[in-house]
This record gives sequence, C-alpha cells and structure tokens, in this order.
Amino acid sequence: MMKVKGFNTKKRLGQNFIFDEGILSKIVDLSGITKNDNVIEIGAGLGTLTRKILEKANMVVSYEIDKEAYEILKADFKGRDNLIVLNDDIMKVDLRETVDAYFGGEKCKVVANLPYYITSPIIMKLLESRLMKDITIMVQKEVAERICAKPGGKDYGVLTVAVNYYSKPEILLNLPPEVFSPKPKVSSSLIKLHVLDKPSVFVKDEKLFFRIVKSSFGQRRKVITNSLKSLSIDQSIIADALTKCGIDLKQRGETLSIEKFAELANTIYDMKM
Repeated sequence: MMKVKGFNTKKRLGQNFIFDEGILSKIVDLSGITKNDNVIEIGAGLGTLTRKILEKANMVVSYEIDKEAYEILKADFKGRDNLIVLNDDIMKVDLRETVDAYFGGEKCKVVANLPYYITSPIIMKLLESRLMKDITIMVQKEVAERICAKPGGKDYGVLTVAVNYYSKPEILLNLPPEVFSPKPKVSSSLIKLHVLDKPSVFVKDEKLFFRIVKSSFGQRRKVITNSLKSLSIDQSIIADALTKCGIDLKQRGETLSIEKFAELANTIYDMKM
C-alpha cells in the first residue's frame, strides 16, 4: 500500500492511476465518444479519467469497487447530473439492468483503465453481454498482444479467438510504467474492441465452438487429435471432421484460424446430429 495524493492505494485491487492530462485526453479522444454516447467506466479510481469522459459523453455510469475511492468520487463529482457512481464489483453486476436503468436500454460504450488482475474476465463479460458498441480499455501490454495475435504464435490462444469472435481489436497506444502511479512492473496498452453486429464467423452451436477452442489450447504441445479427447466426443467423428476440414491430424490447435475453428465446430455438429 502506498499513498497517492492522500489516497491509500490497494495493490490487491490493481490500482494504478494516470494523472497526466495529455494522456488522459488522448485516451478519451481515441475512444471516439461523443455527446450521443452513453458510457460505462470500470475502476474509476480517483476520477482522473472520469472527468475527461464526462466532457465528451452524454451519460456516464462509473463503477468503483473500493469504498474509499467511491466516497472520494461521490464528493468530487457531487451535483454532476450526467454521472452515476456505483460502489459495485463489475463482475457481479447485471449489465442489462445497468443499461436499462440508466441508458434507456440502448447500447453503450466502455472506456476504462482496467485492473490488470482481472482483465480477461471483464473483457469477456462485456463482450458476451452484447450490450456494447465498442470498448476502449487500458490493459497490460502482454494481454493486448495476446488479443491481437496471429495463429501459430506463442501469444495466440483462447482469449485471442474469443475476443476476435465478438469484435475487431486494435491497439491504439502503448504506455510505459512511468506514466502510472503507483508505477506497475509492466508496460500497458490502450486497446479498442470494435464490437461486431454479429460474430465474425458463423457457428451452429456456440457452446460447442468454444469447447473445441478451449480444448485445442488446453495443452499446447499436444497434436489436435489428442487435445480434443477431452471433449468426450467419439474419436472417429473428430478424426473424420478434421480430415473433412483439411486439418492434419498431427497439427496443433494453436495453428488454426478462427475461421478453421468455426468450420471444424460446424462439421462436428453436423456429424453428431
């Protein structure tokens, strides 16, 4: 724990704040929000980014899990009629209720400096809600590189496929540890997820598609026929499906593109029917 402008930061909550006005303005500018947009902010902290978002957005709902920071936010932004500050854990929040209650049920945008210890679950919750127009978030640089990775590389994995299923990701900005307080041990990236109106690939059974993806990356050194044994699907069906899709039985799962995963999932689905 260390004090930042009189506030006790909590390492367990991944609190790393940006105070540089130029960088904060650039984050909001790159997010592309306008007076027509409603915005959810996650991890408002001391409100440095919140203040910039409020200048551009129509309505903002800021979530802050830390009670001390929440009280500071409430006092600092008292009387702002286009801001709702909520002392809640975003992972326990019903996003549909939030959108209905504060945005009239209309899709919104997300702009946030996410806590790094829980980045991936938050991203997936936002994407799976299908309530977001786009998502502009500060994440660990390593996570941004995983999200934007290409098939076959060491960074390519379940998160890559999942995020690219729902959106088109783009790295907007890289930032060194020095711009944060307290200074983290890692570099950071601002990433924008352009949420798609429909998934990037057509799948007949979404649950089966993600089961196949997760199994394929479960043990990266295994060939795909061995990785997919965890699916509890007849091995002859899997072998036939792989062959029909033109996938070598000794190929590794991390070499498959999202399009090839979709083709495989649909082929297995048809064979099981």
